[in-house]
Amino acid sequence: MSKSDSASQILKASEKSGKTYSFDEDHDENRPAQMWFQESNEGLILFIVFYTQACRWSKCLGCNLPSKCSQFHVGYRALILQIDHVFSSPEVAKQRNDIKKLIISNNGSILDEATFSSTALIYLIARVNMTLPNLSILSLETRPEYVDFAELEFLSRALEEGDTPTELELALGFEAFDKRIRNEVFNKGLSLDVFEELVVKITGYGFRLKCYFMQKPVPGMSDEEAVLDVQQGIDYLSELAKKHGIKINMHLNPTYAASGTLLAKDFREGNYKPPKLVDVSRAAIHAEGKNISVFIGLFDEGLAIPGGSFIRDGEEALVRKIEMFNRTQDFKHLQVD
Repeated sequence: MSKSDSASQILKASEKSGKTYSFDEDHDENRPAQMWFQESNEGLILFIVFYTQACRWSKCLGCNLPSKCSQFHVGYRALILQIDHVFSSPEVAKQRNDIKKLIISNNGSILDEATFSSTALIYLIARVNMTLPNLSILSLETRPEYVDFAELEFLSRALEEGDTPTELELALGFEAFDKRIRNEVFNKGLSLDVFEELVVKITGYGFRLKCYFMQKPVPGMSDEEAVLDVQQGIDYLSELAKKHGIKINMHLNPTYAASGTLLAKDFREGNYKPPKLVDVSRAAIHAEGKNISVFIGLFDEGLAIPGGSFIRDGEEALVRKIEMFNRTQDFKHLQVD
């Protein structure tokens, strides 16, 4: 597919999904879109969102992450400068010995060569090996259709050349367990058959798996239905982890009303309310004693419309408890009075 065809595909998919946001064409293509630090039981995490051409799927209901990217192609030279910018950052340089996990995103698929250059990806691995001596896990966000195991095997071997053994993790958007909600309403385009085939392949290579779930991702779900959907997802992933002997993490994101999406329209019209953090805690505590770990996302990346976030006034204490859970995996911090 040509560069112009990719740009047209992205625009058509966005328009078909009722999205009205614009892409960020004013962003300096030599700088990443965003980066931030997180604390987890795995240690300090550096999360980087590179500025690239937007996700070519661009159909997911309620998702406006492509608005942080470009509609048009961003070449490997610009991506290499973005990588250099990350590792020359004073904040990264100061904490480079403490960073245990690196999550690489472009708000789409890092393994889609049309949006993230293979040359830049190889360069990134080299900079990781040279700069982060204590890195344990490198996580790459992608859709399943872009996974090339020959490429991943090469990347994994390259990571082994670093100062410390580094495991490779694939991070996939699952969003909802219910098939109708996931594919017919949210428009994720992910079947369980495709997902399970990928799990089998990952197992053979010894890679990890991270699955992004969204709590209450669509209008029409009650809070109880949203909790149950996450709990069913936990049970499903736990059984897969047990069956295949694979390490799986559920990254649970409470849904927010993202600007320029139909979900934001539903929120303004009173047809949608983001989940309550107390219900997110109730859903996540179901993982206690199961075969997976859970990380609860608390960052809307500045993309929620006014009043459309999942954190409400007076919830500071609950936020601190969830942050402590993320750092310790101690489920007592999720217990609700």
